Amino acid sequence: MSNVLKLAHALKKLDDKIVKCMRCGTCQSVCPVFAESLAEGDVTRGKLALLANLSQKILTDAQGVRNRLERCLLCGSCQSACPSGVSILEIFMEARALCTEYLGLNPIKKIIFQQLLCRPKLFSFLMLFTPLSKLVMSSDKNAQNTVCSPLIKLAMGERHIPAMPSKTFTQKYGVINIKAKDSKPTVLFFPGCMGDKVYVSTTEACLKIFKHHGVGVEIPTNMSCCGIPALASGDVKSFKTMLKQNVEILKNKNFDYIVTACASCTETIKDFWREHSAEMDCKNDVAKISEKAIDINDFLVNILKVDLTPHTQSSKKTKITYHDSCHLKKSLGIWKEPRALLNANGNYELVEMKDADRCCGCGGSFTLTHYDLSKKIGNKKQQNIQNSNAEVVAMGCPACMMQVSNSLALAGNSISVKHVAEIYAETLPNN
Repeated sequence: MSNVLKLAHALKKLDDKIVKCMRCGTCQSVCPVFAESLAEGDVTRGKLALLANLSQKILTDAQGVRNRLERCLLCGSCQSACPSGVSILEIFMEARALCTEYLGLNPIKKIIFQQLLCRPKLFSFLMLFTPLSKLVMSSDKNAQNTVCSPLIKLAMGERHIPAMPSKTFTQKYGVINIKAKDSKPTVLFFPGCMGDKVYVSTTEACLKIFKHHGVGVEIPTNMSCCGIPALASGDVKSFKTMLKQNVEILKNKNFDYIVTACASCTETIKDFWREHSAEMDCKNDVAKISEKAIDINDFLVNILKVDLTPHTQSSKKTKITYHDSCHLKKSLGIWKEPRALLNANGNYELVEMKDADRCCGCGGSFTLTHYDLSKKIGNKKQQNIQNSNAEVVAMGCPACMMQVSNSLALAGNSISVKHVAEIYAETLPNN
């Protein structure tokens, strides 16, 4: 009973944050989940109303509370539009953590977070067997380079997933440690799980960019996940484990910036690491690391100040459109820089799609636990991409790349999906 009372007391601490909500309904107009379900409970104000009495409701219907909270993409659309400045994402993640503490973690998530993501060496070892996936997966032979199989359909419905590379970036290149030229900065590049194990071409593009501009770069091996999947699911314990593992590797490194090509990783290292290390022994090391975190787009345009003059190499330009990843635009405020980098490649003509900053429907594990909703939201995004008449869609988040690729593959579109770094890297000579 003492644990229950402790939990109820912790829930009441959310009241000061929740009380700022005026129930104005602005969140309703921007919520991608509500746009599909039309259920008041899916609107932010509906969830906040639920949380207002959470200390009582979690004792009577804890699973119901969790179910409502999990019907959220954590895209931040409501928070960025909220006239009262309610810290909605912070409130929802704290509430999810409290629900997890009370109910425990989903068994599948428990295995993924605690046995896989918290054990990077095991994760890397298991990736040695990815070539065997070709035995059970067949290529969709599409522009998105996705694969599908009966096993995928059995576990995840009609989803199309990215084709796995034969080797991860770490397996292919090992430790990267290149000295800076002249007075150029040195970066520690954090590839993230997707950049190391799935979208290797994105990490290769970033490495090419760094080399071309004389930037010193180090990419260590055995880095853990940044932790955002665990944190978003309320598993704070696993999140802190990954945080500590990464800090042990990073704290003695000498670098000017820690750069990522994943907006979610950037926000996590920059904000969530610092917030959740306040009572940890490593908090001083975390503070030094977090203040150096920066997205690749921001780094290239505002720190390195690369030449953005278009160099046309083809008389016929390829139309390209851009999807604003939620964490990149709404959380980090970066939206001009990616477009500037795309325009720097004169072989492309940038055409804006409708609602470029509307969520693609991924939301991390949301796309697995609420696939039907995720697919509907993703379908609207792919329709906007298709209506732009672009041949390529670029973005700055690997999770978005995976979701958009699935949406385009389901619709049978021939539009390819690229990271902004890949498009910019095309303008540079091969090393």
